[in-house]
Amino acid sequence: PECIVVNGDFSLFWEAWNILKDEYIDASDLRDADLIHGAISGVVGAAKDPYTVFLPPSDAKKFEEDIEGSFGGIGAEIGIRKEQLVIIAPLDESPALKAGLKAGDKIFEINGTSTFDMDVNEAVSLIRGKVGTEVKLSILRKDWEEPKEIKITRSEIIIPTLKWEMKSDDIVYIKLNSFNSRANRLFYEASLNALLQGISGVILDLRNNPGGFLE
Repeated sequence: PECIVVNGDFSLFWEAWNILKDEYIDASDLRDADLIHGAISGVVGAAKDPYTVFLPPSDAKKFEEDIEGSFGGIGAEIGIRKEQLVIIAPLDESPALKAGLKAGDKIFEINGTSTFDMDVNEAVSLIRGKVGTEVKLSILRKDWEEPKEIKITRSEIIIPTLKWEMKSDDIVYIKLNSFNSRANRLFYEASLNALLQGISGVILDLRNNPGGFLE
């Protein structure tokens, strides 16, 4: 490999590494991979650019699925409410909706793994999986006395990418939800259909767009 010249005292890194390994109260619980990922995150973070980030392997896999526009999952938006993992909303016609999940349902376990102190990315990585496989969620609803186990078979989930409609005065409204791999084709089709109807202007709505492919 090409020799990398570091303009600084890199021995400080190893000195800190060794002190942490020797002196940290729970040193036996420290995973080298986690320390390396944390160090890389620190290097990238030193650029102080909010758009330059390091994604560890699990997060990178999720990001790749998001920008591809589809993945195997249950079709539900999840989030953290009052330190508890919950269903924000199941998507229309999704396995989650068909299984009876509702907005506000609390997720206590995913395949037997407690969600206590679990972040959303970790939960998503456990819920997503190969199409046709099953995921078990322990769910507590407002009117239930105790959690119930709900089994859901994963299917291909298509991320809503774009919607469009004609407004008054021959204006076409296009809402682009994500710059994923499907965006080019869908935007072309929407634009072509609108042009064939005759338009005098376009409203392109990019609000709340999480980004995606730069191209």
